[in-house]
Amino acid sequence: MSSEARVKESGEVIWDALRLEQEALADVPTLELFDVDAERARDFSLEAAGLYLDYSKNHVSRTAVDLLLKLADACDVPERIAAMFRGDRINATEDRAVLHTVLRDRSGRELLIDGEDVCAVATRERDRMLSFVDDIHNAKRVGATGKPLTTVVNIGIGGSDLGPVMIVEGLRPYWIAGRRSFFVSNVDGQHLGDTLVQLDPETTLFIVASKTFSTQETMTNAQSALDWFLAQGGSREGVRDHFVALSTNQEAVAAFGIAPENTFGFWDWVGGRYSLWSSIGLSIALQVGRSHFLELLGGAFAMDEHFRHAAPGDNMPVLLALIGIWNRNLEDIGVHAILPYDQHLHRLPAYLQQADMESNGKSACLNGHWSALKTGPVIFGEAGTNGQHAFYQLLHQGTDLVSCDFIAAVNSQGELGDHHPKLLANLLAQPRALMCGKSLDQVRRELVAQGMDAAAAEALAPHKVFEGDRPSNTILMERLTAESLGALVALYEHKIFVQGVIWGINSFDQWGVELGKQLASELLPLINGAVKPAPGGGESELDPSTAQLLDWIRRHRAVS
Repeated sequence: MSSEARVKESGEVIWDALRLEQEALADVPTLELFDVDAERARDFSLEAAGLYLDYSKNHVSRTAVDLLLKLADACDVPERIAAMFRGDRINATEDRAVLHTVLRDRSGRELLIDGEDVCAVATRERDRMLSFVDDIHNAKRVGATGKPLTTVVNIGIGGSDLGPVMIVEGLRPYWIAGRRSFFVSNVDGQHLGDTLVQLDPETTLFIVASKTFSTQETMTNAQSALDWFLAQGGSREGVRDHFVALSTNQEAVAAFGIAPENTFGFWDWVGGRYSLWSSIGLSIALQVGRSHFLELLGGAFAMDEHFRHAAPGDNMPVLLALIGIWNRNLEDIGVHAILPYDQHLHRLPAYLQQADMESNGKSACLNGHWSALKTGPVIFGEAGTNGQHAFYQLLHQGTDLVSCDFIAAVNSQGELGDHHPKLLANLLAQPRALMCGKSLDQVRRELVAQGMDAAAAEALAPHKVFEGDRPSNTILMERLTAESLGALVALYEHKIFVQGVIWGINSFDQWGVELGKQLASELLPLINGAVKPAPGGGESELDPSTAQLLDWIRRHRAVS
């Protein structure tokens, strides 16, 4: 039997054992697992890189965790982690290394990829970017009319937008006084238009963030921003003072009119959704400063080192990933909620939607076969306590289970009266309620004790039952700082990677976004009228529904 066949057989045996364990736990409430195991809370939690994870409220046993760790070993998770850090081309479908960890590597090590020390290359480009940041802050670089550049507009989409805006919002208390940041991503002209009316062209720096400098949404917004700048009295020569590019396409950048010294690059071993640590983080550094940007990288590096060296059973990203595997594949939970109890993390759910769903929303395995397992879950979320008054009803009493991550800092970035203790009380209450629930008998007794007659209590009671056994993790930090935020983001990056390894998929490509782009480019000339409808009033290659919608749009679209 070949080595690959032995690994496959070993994994199948473990999956069978996991299914049997899940069946054995089906009628055992999670609370009962605490009753029979006094050390469960202690042993199902750990600390790393300034974060504390408690995963004990998941409906999982010690036996199940042990089997999950064996599954990780059978799927070669430790070797795949090592392969990523040594620069192997683990992004097989694009034949690329995956080295976003190099962008925050503080070890001073050398890592040669195709004869080039990528650590040194990344450091040089970061130093160049941060020198630019210093020059802006010290007014050594100013606008065309000599005024300081105090406002930044980051124009990007996907990873070139979601990461930077999430970090900038998360680090709001560290904003440099007098500086403003705007983030424009949507090709809907209202997004850019609503931003432009708030700007002074003399003090605004536009950052155009696009690796290829060809992304339709980004380049449409960039061109409109350039047109606005010129219409406001700016000159072609002034473009070099007011526009910066984050790209690898030097030729396209130059054609746009951006000077080489205002162009900062990154590399094909940095995926878009992992790029905030690179020059894509320029908007972050401009808003919070050099030192806080470096602290952000430092927090991520601390989590990288933990992930790289800790044994699987003591490894926070690995354990978080394995609990997710249990919930997705054994408990059949297809939706996962990210619930940060911190207003400054209100963009974290949107960021993790891309990080997780673009990474692991795949059906094809690396071996070219269709996955026999369900892969990445749907990710959604909202900041607490807002979410409690929106969708928590479904979390507690809906017919589908939703797994949850509750995230909080135990000290506020800005204490105000008793707000933070109340926030933390809600943070603790929600996962407790999801796990413990409330039975029909409990509800009946409470209603009667409150003075309700037996018949009325019997009628109302079913509506107040909480099933319980709804799984959650809780992630805490002492305070939301640049360092702890860096560690938190890196934790999720590595968790997603480990899950991809176990599912046998490539977490680092995103072919699923291509078809929509292709069809949009084909439909655009039809909407604009540059291409006439086929005889008979419809487009022969369009499905009837799309042809009908296109016809309605053309007939009702008013173009000045």
